[in-house]
Amino acid sequence: MPDPAVIIPHYNDTKRLIKCLHSLMPQVASGAEVVVIDNGSTDSLDQIRALWPDLRIVTEARKGAANARNRGVVETTAETLFFLDCDCIPAPDWFATAMTLAATADVTGGRIDVFDETPPPRTGAQAFEAVFAFDNRAYVETKGFSVTANLLTRRDVFEATGPFIHGLSEDLDWCRRATALGYRLVYAPELRVSHPSRGDWPALVRKWRRLTEESFGVNGRGAVARAKWGFRALAMPFSSLVHLPRVLTSPALSGPGERLRAAVTLFRLRVLRMYWMLGQALRGR
Repeated sequence: MPDPAVIIPHYNDTKRLIKCLHSLMPQVASGAEVVVIDNGSTDSLDQIRALWPDLRIVTEARKGAANARNRGVVETTAETLFFLDCDCIPAPDWFATAMTLAATADVTGGRIDVFDETPPPRTGAQAFEAVFAFDNRAYVETKGFSVTANLLTRRDVFEATGPFIHGLSEDLDWCRRATALGYRLVYAPELRVSHPSRGDWPALVRKWRRLTEESFGVNGRGAVARAKWGFRALAMPFSSLVHLPRVLTSPALSGPGERLRAAVTLFRLRVLRMYWMLGQALRGR
């Protein structure tokens, strides 16, 4: 089996990157390439260099995780590509599992579990994320893409599909381009990483503002596409009622307090997204 390259984009998140590497590096077989693509962080990386002197760190000046991941592919030579985010903690068997799965599909998306970085009680943002964040099985099986936080593919698939495109939902766009070429995308629940939940409302807003902007890029800016986007925007508050049963029945939540905070956050976020999306539909950007 070919030696893989593990590609990790990073920007000003050294504490989480250290946790990621503490879990990853003892697993990695000799001969594998591990490269951190730093997106021009202002935080010092001296501690990481001291902990892992042989770790390769490359700087990508163009902002955005898509550009960082593309640079990682260019900077490595392995025929098998493992994409991992710097704020993800891979399970103890992640690398071995990835090596086993690498030859079984063209593109593989793994499981992403959400954990809280602060003690209880959960905030509304944390309760919301416990229910809705990173449902990668649904993304793969019903929406045709996997998030890039835990993604395996091959170099020939990547080169045929083309690079990630900055400014779009790059994981959705890239996976759909790959499957349109006939490559097979599968979900592998045994390929596990853990991702921290957004801890508060401002962090959740930043996440969804970015996702809304990227989704509009995939949607298209023509008159018909913008009209459809506007109708989707108007449906946003009503969609919270459709998803409310998930909050009320989710085993990830404990007690009425968490469920109430998650429900309020769900409705609040959907109304805010309606406002953003209507603005995009009207302005075309």
